[in-house]
Amino acid sequence: MSLDPVSLQVLLGALRATCEEMGAALIRSAHSANIKERRDCSTALFDARGELVMQAEHIPVHLGSMPDAVATILDEAVDCDPGSEWIANDPYRGGTHLPDITLIRALHGEDGSLLGFAASRAHHADVGGPTPGSMPFDSRTLDEEGVVIEPVLVGEDTLDGLARRMRNPEERIADLRAQRAANRIGSERIAELCAREGEARVRDAMAEVLDYGERRTRARLAELTDGRWSASDVLEGGERGLEDLELRVEATIEGERLRLDFVGSADQVDGNLNCPLAVTRSAALFAVRVLLDPDAPPSAGAHRPIEITAPEGSLLNARHPAAVAAGNVETSSRVADLVMAALAEPLGSTAQGQGTMNNLTLADPSGEGFTYYETLGGGQGADADSPGPSAIHVAMSNTLNTPIEVIESELPVRIRELGLRRGSGGSGSRRGGDGLVREIEALEPLAYSLITERRRHAPRGSEGGADGDPGRNLIDGEELDPKAGGRLEPGQILRIETPGGGGHGA
Repeated sequence: MSLDPVSLQVLLGALRATCEEMGAALIRSAHSANIKERRDCSTALFDARGELVMQAEHIPVHLGSMPDAVATILDEAVDCDPGSEWIANDPYRGGTHLPDITLIRALHGEDGSLLGFAASRAHHADVGGPTPGSMPFDSRTLDEEGVVIEPVLVGEDTLDGLARRMRNPEERIADLRAQRAANRIGSERIAELCAREGEARVRDAMAEVLDYGERRTRARLAELTDGRWSASDVLEGGERGLEDLELRVEATIEGERLRLDFVGSADQVDGNLNCPLAVTRSAALFAVRVLLDPDAPPSAGAHRPIEITAPEGSLLNARHPAAVAAGNVETSSRVADLVMAALAEPLGSTAQGQGTMNNLTLADPSGEGFTYYETLGGGQGADADSPGPSAIHVAMSNTLNTPIEVIESELPVRIRELGLRRGSGGSGSRRGGDGLVREIEALEPLAYSLITERRRHAPRGSEGGADGDPGRNLIDGEELDPKAGGRLEPGQILRIETPGGGGHGA
């Protein structure tokens, strides 16, 4: 170690506080409800090689994939001048899906040498494309999902030009400026830390945080029995039909290493449940962190002993230009379930949570007015120690509920019901958490899009516990497919019942 343990913890705390402050600035500065209320955004710091040094504990699917975006910048931007900033959202070059826009700012030392990067990613309520809200339920290619932003250097007019290609450009530019402000705060805090502790010491701290995370992961893996385990699960609906898509994983522990191989998973589809490999990796790493050592520093060092592979051209390693809008939100959730199931024997079983983000988009049907996006919480699975929490955003989402007051003040809707879906959690010695019910009445014509899962396949219980109830989507009492879209006329009621979590124990 280049730093003594006390110094390491002090500097680790400073890096963590920087990321948290970046996130707070982004949330407080944003204009869209999706960021300022639901907090669908993330912030992180990287070293000069593009390795994730520290992150705020925000959205798992953002943070596990953001290193790929920074790696793309390093590959393509040879000269990183002080204060340089890039913007991108291409899922096949480090992104997740198009609404998640990433801004990356270069950090430099006093001598002008590259010190690292500050980055922020946020889900924008619209990024253009044929469907208002840019979360179509039936897209086939990336171009049908919105504006694809190749990694580009941010100039004076770059953000404004991009925002004008999207709906509600004033809101888009405001949210992008909030991201820039967050990155600037990260740059200022790292500069202050260098002035106080010395630049060499900060560089040492970044390297040591990575090594420390690696040591903790290796130590935890070394405690486990070597072996090989597998699991399978399904996603609901492929191309335009309702067939299920099977996902598989084989987990192998050998000494201080873990290998996750998704061989045998379904091929990519002519729909939008596809994942770029960065999203698959992100979901798998989230599950491993939860199971192995959730208190370790959230850095790329902890990922070094973990190898993740998926066949090229499969649903979990799709080829450009396959659509990915649902892959980032729904397929990633199933990947996390899959990894947890595979590692249940060496690490202890946990009942499945709702396994879906229940994505809802509402918009002005003309495409000129408001756009609104949210995810809905549900029941979490129980385990041997505790029952599952109810009506909560779990796993890859980790966002908050949008308050009724915000929705009704910004949209022509009336929320007729928001409450627990009582009894939807699976029974057992530890009961699964209940889902929730949100019932929305349209006061004006609305375009809607729903991307949901666990409507036909219930979240599974564990160790004899009962399954949770699957979810339901209804309009005026008529049940919809898990993925659906269309138009709501004034007076029509959209009702969403989210899944309950599985129970644990007979």
